[in-house]
Amino acid sequence: MLADPAFVRALRERDFTTVFATAHYVGISFNRIAEACALKADRVSQIARGITSVTALTTVERIACGLRIPGALLGLAAQPWEDTAVLSTESDHGEDPMKRRNLLRGALAAGLTAPALAALTAARTDVDQTLSPDVPQDLADLEAAAESYGYGYHGQQPTRVLADMVGDFTTLRPLLTVLQPAPIRARLCRTAGQVAGMTAIVLHDLGSRRESRAWFATAARAAAESGDDQLRAWVLAREAMVPLNYGAPKTAAGLAERARHAAGNRPTAAATLAAAVAARAYALNHQSGQARVALGAADALMERLPESERSDTWLTYSEQKHHVHLSHAYTTLGDTRRAYESQQRALELSAPTSSMTRTLLHVDASACAHHAGDTEQACRRATAALTALPDDFRTGLVRRRALDLYETVPAQHHRERAVRELRRVLAA
Repeated sequence: MLADPAFVRALRERDFTTVFATAHYVGISFNRIAEACALKADRVSQIARGITSVTALTTVERIACGLRIPGALLGLAAQPWEDTAVLSTESDHGEDPMKRRNLLRGALAAGLTAPALAALTAARTDVDQTLSPDVPQDLADLEAAAESYGYGYHGQQPTRVLADMVGDFTTLRPLLTVLQPAPIRARLCRTAGQVAGMTAIVLHDLGSRRESRAWFATAARAAAESGDDQLRAWVLAREAMVPLNYGAPKTAAGLAERARHAAGNRPTAAATLAAAVAARAYALNHQSGQARVALGAADALMERLPESERSDTWLTYSEQKHHVHLSHAYTTLGDTRRAYESQQRALELSAPTSSMTRTLLHVDASACAHHAGDTEQACRRATAALTALPDDFRTGLVRRRALDLYETVPAQHHRERAVRELRRVLAA
């Protein structure tokens, strides 16, 4: 292909649509190109069809190395594998400037040949590497993807969202293995922490506690390397919800308090979330005094929370999310009046597609009815909420919360029709 003038012209113009399409035409599969260049096969296919393009320098360099394209043809320095006598300035910084000038003149005397172009590229690269680097296009794409995942399921199956997130997460590896300037490295780690944390949230919702904790551990390491204390606090607060929802409130309280310490006293999404989760954990651990103190702190932080952190995403903290946490805390404390108020407000603020959140609120309302002495009505409401939920959502967290309700029903009620129906739906 390097003998084809059209192909060489495409290389000089960095027209990777032509480059990949030509390679595919002569028999190189998109999978082989993707493997060689550390790209996803579907992205290679999209590039070949002109749907997307390659602009990031790191990606151009990976393609040059993976497909063994001489660097000069792409405006790059000579690649390490090239067996070409090319003028290099990489180790000659102390060399006589006049000597370097004469060598460059000699290389250019024969015209813009491959060695001459490589010499020009090497000279430019020496200075370019000392300037503020461009942000890799891949990083900008991944940051945008992380932002979009933050908006939750939007009616999609959790397993589908999980597959998409993990697919994007794997594209971070090539960027993290390349030496990057500190600011870009920090952004990469921050994005890795966000995506790993949201992956852990989905796994938690699906009931996979062990995998969820493992992903939270990865998110915590990425957050620590990013230097972002608020991200670290967010990861800890979210991780606390795993033991919180699966029977270990003391552990949850410990994680939530660590999150509160990391977040500090400023009104941030992470600080407000951490206080609300701590309140729920204390309530479940029968520490009502500490639960109410944490609830007061969460309310005070919520009142001062900037508008920029109030959007309804997994990474921020909205009024709707606040009332979801309050609903569970007050339900657990037996304060049914305040619990009902938060449930009603949360339902008003929840989108119709928020199936899992709305079901959790209905189960909380059922628990309130049980606390008020109407066990039959409680079981009927919980059963109706579960059966209205799509099968893919009727697992993990939702089932656990409904099971908690069932287990509080005294044994003498277990033969009643409404209780038996709830048990049947949970078993199914």
